[in-house]
Amino acid sequence: MVRREGQEHSPVLKARRLALELTKLREAAGMSREQVTQQLEWSGSTLFRIETGRSRPQPRSVRELLELYGVGGSEKEGLIQLAREARQPGWWHSFRDVLPDPYQVFIGMEAGAETIRTFEPLMVPGLLQTPDYARATIRGGPQELDPDEIDRRVQVRLERQEVLKRRDRPRLWAVLDEAVLHRQVGGTAVMKTQLAHLVDMAEQGKTTIQVVPFTAGAHAGTTGPFVILDFANAGDPTVVYLESVPDGIYLEGASDVARYTLAFDRLLAAALHPDRSVALIQRVADAIN
Repeated sequence: MVRREGQEHSPVLKARRLALELTKLREAAGMSREQVTQQLEWSGSTLFRIETGRSRPQPRSVRELLELYGVGGSEKEGLIQLAREARQPGWWHSFRDVLPDPYQVFIGMEAGAETIRTFEPLMVPGLLQTPDYARATIRGGPQELDPDEIDRRVQVRLERQEVLKRRDRPRLWAVLDEAVLHRQVGGTAVMKTQLAHLVDMAEQGKTTIQVVPFTAGAHAGTTGPFVILDFANAGDPTVVYLESVPDGIYLEGASDVARYTLAFDRLLAAALHPDRSVALIQRVADAIN
């Protein structure tokens, strides 16, 4: 059975939290990265990769850093334990052969999020896709994949959706451009089933789906899709994820997060009320022959 990661158990979030804490402690000690690497006789890139979350340090490396920074007692032991927990594999680890590293990080953050706000101008968000719709999007995507790779990526997408079945599931707020409803991915039968699934999902607690109608004209999402992930722990700053080819882009700066938060708020203002959105989805589904 796949072990599910809750909001407080995602190893990706633990690694991110560790990176932030180690950076703060180095700065509090008044040391530059160069000074630290010289004293510990590490390569120049090692500390950079640890502090930016690009690598998950061994507990012994964390111990060396904390001793250098003069950190002891329960704080030291707590951070060393955090390093151990951050190195535990998530369920997505077994799919690493078909998933780029940035996307594995996204899955880990998504698994630990308290709130997921997503905007999609062309496709149904992955968390709300049916298996057949997911298969059609992956098959028709920018990469040429063999059947086995397609199967495994579909499986990843369906495994991701398990996050919405947890007791501590995240709040999902999805805003779709009306174009998503009319793009017949996989054919009429697949699309009709997908739209019915959206209606069903919108009736679940903690899931809100809104549609920006064609009549809204130009809107704040015309630059493309994005996801905003918020976390329960105050030590985990909000992150914005932009999916791109070949790798995704993460934005964590306060100004970037504020910019996309404003864009999402403006999309909500342009979108139909949730009830009217569901009614529109149902009308489009009914019109498919």
